[in-house]
Amino acid sequence: MVFFIRLFILYILFGMEAKAQVNYDENDIPTYVLPQLLVSNDGTNINSSEEWRNIRRPEILEFLKNQVYGHFNDHRIIVKFHITDYDDGALGGRAIRKQVAISFANDIDTITANMLVYLPLSSSEPVPLIVGLNFFGNHTVHSDPSILISDSWVMNNEEFGIDDHVAPPSTRGVRAHRWPVSRIIERGYGLATIYYGDLDPDYDDGFKNGLHALQGALSKSDQKLNSSISAWAFGLSCAMDYFETDEDVDSDKIIVFGHSRLGKSSLWAGASDERFAMIISNNSGCGGAALSRRRYGETIKDINTRFPHWFASDFHQYNDNEDALPLDQHMLLATLAPRPIYVASALEDQWADPKGEFLSLFNAGPSYNLYGLKVFTNEMMPNVDDPIWAGKMAYHIRSGVHDVTLYDWEKYMDFADKHVRYSN
Repeated sequence: MVFFIRLFILYILFGMEAKAQVNYDENDIPTYVLPQLLVSNDGTNINSSEEWRNIRRPEILEFLKNQVYGHFNDHRIIVKFHITDYDDGALGGRAIRKQVAISFANDIDTITANMLVYLPLSSSEPVPLIVGLNFFGNHTVHSDPSILISDSWVMNNEEFGIDDHVAPPSTRGVRAHRWPVSRIIERGYGLATIYYGDLDPDYDDGFKNGLHALQGALSKSDQKLNSSISAWAFGLSCAMDYFETDEDVDSDKIIVFGHSRLGKSSLWAGASDERFAMIISNNSGCGGAALSRRRYGETIKDINTRFPHWFASDFHQYNDNEDALPLDQHMLLATLAPRPIYVASALEDQWADPKGEFLSLFNAGPSYNLYGLKVFTNEMMPNVDDPIWAGKMAYHIRSGVHDVTLYDWEKYMDFADKHVRYSN
């Protein structure tokens, strides 16, 4: 308990300091030059999708793994799936509900993450599915009383009545507004979600908890790659492994979604695992979709100081040192080509730098061009609540705050209808 009190005080004190120093003025954006996307480490110009795929993309992914997101070392871990709950009359007879226990085991210990899956009952064919992690437990995304409540560590939340890091039954459905399950089912998509704390509890204890506890002794170089984001992304890839075994799911049409820090995780999962057919970043901000060099809103130093466990340890060397980064976030987005990507911002979420998120997507365009795809040709931000599409890229900035809304989901599914659900 003393540890958590000290951590809370640190977050409060740093938050006060950060608010005093944060830049929200475009006039104070420093002059910056983005690293060249289509020039390899040895100076070779990249002129084709083959060269991109075989030369430049692997270089970028390797740097992101070593210097930014880390890599979860799973060499000792065996992953298994077991359906613990099946109901073909869920949501008033409109859906199939499955709960899948994903077990992660080494020679000694086992950790279980529960995945909640809803599928449209009306479909006679395997369905496309959206998968994402949630913040407070599967039971918070819907009031369905059959959803299991996680016994993992949960972040305290006064609004939800969570203290002592335990989720009470009263939290059923408290985040339902972020997960419009019935509407997603109605539109013909399945939905799957895992509580991110089942994979890696979101606090810094030197990676002794969650999936990291199963890794065993690691070399110093592997220890440096430990990060929460890499563990969360690994969990999403394990979910993908399960979908490939489920005959009710079209595993070629899996969309990975994430909000905020989990938007960072969805982007890294999409970059690391090309089985995901589409990637959605919702308000992912610094270390997600937003350009780091703009130093607008949250900065690398801010995020590494408040959440030192999210990224690989070498990412900390870029605190107040963004220009030394050999890449920027547009290069992460570029690695997703030629798959569909949707980046979304919120007008009042200046901490996440909406303009930086859009510019990152804009500057990822050259990799999509190599595949003959249309891209954004204008750096001007679109109007609020007026989504723009270009080829397999989409962006919107909506009214409101840092959140996930029905408006966001409708736009994501509109885009997915064209590029995933009804695509050949």
